[in-house]
Amino acid sequence: MIRRWWWLAAGVAGAAMTVLIMGVLPPDRTIDNPAEFLLRISPVLFAVVAIGGFPQRAAPGLILLAAVVLGYMGVLDTLYVLRVVALADGGDFAPFYQMAIFVNAFTVLAILFGYRLGGASTERVLRLGFASALVVVSGLNDLSFYYLNDWPEGRPARLDWASHITVFVGGTATPAVAIVFCAVHLLLAAAVLTLPRSTLRRRRETPTPSPAPASPRP
Repeated sequence: MIRRWWWLAAGVAGAAMTVLIMGVLPPDRTIDNPAEFLLRISPVLFAVVAIGGFPQRAAPGLILLAAVVLGYMGVLDTLYVLRVVALADGGDFAPFYQMAIFVNAFTVLAILFGYRLGGASTERVLRLGFASALVVVSGLNDLSFYYLNDWPEGRPARLDWASHITVFVGGTATPAVAIVFCAVHLLLAAAVLTLPRSTLRRRRETPTPSPAPASPRP
């Protein structure tokens, strides 16, 4: 019984951390240390594990995916727009940023959930989920914002809003540092997706040495 429902423990932990971050702690657009980074990424990691073990045969997949769409359009989209409106009216940026990060995580997890319900194995779901988490924290969206935004006074010299990069590189990232940081995470994501499979393939393709023929008796 425990083996069948192990995924539920990760799901409960992820839900609890989500409530803590979104409903209890005040919105914060900066990450001050690695411990806080782990705190804020933990709901995604717990959710990846929970989705990886979510039962497939007993789950009414069509209904569950429809519920995900309804939840997004009926709740999450409205909350996001309300924060955009509040920001446009001169509100604080932190609540909008918090919701933007939540929407990013929800999108990744919704795709992963559909992949699981479509028949993907636990191993494949976990690899895709952890690789996606690496992409989320890679700073790819920070770089695209840096290069695609119309900066009236020219592009800044540093990405001072990308505090999760600052925590790990020891200072506010320049574009070059952010590119390297992003590239490392994307390479790690690619490794998570491909290395285990290629290693297994090499093992399968390694020929087994044939036993030496017995020497003929004199």
